[in-house]
Amino acid sequence: MFFGKVLGTIWATKKYSTLTGQKMQLIQPLNSQMKEFGNPLVAVDTIGAGPGETVLYMTMSEAALALDVEHAPVDASIIGIIDSINSEIT
Repeated sequence: MFFGKVLGTIWATKKYSTLTGQKMQLIQPLNSQMKEFGNPLVAVDTIGAGPGETVLYMTMSEAALALDVEHAPVDASIIGIIDSINSEIT
């Protein structure tokens, strides 16, 4: 699992049939210090996250496991919204 920040919603007039009704979000990966790194990516939103929210997402073949369909061509899925992080690491 990885940290990310939702930048906005992706609208697609045509998409793979198993993704019909699924919301797609543009997310910016974050490192463990919550700083942006890497390039933004598109993730299927399985929980209803919105722009500006910090989320947990997973990638690769595990990303499709978060969906209620089989054989979805998905590389990333949002699986949690982060409300707060408590850390004693300095």
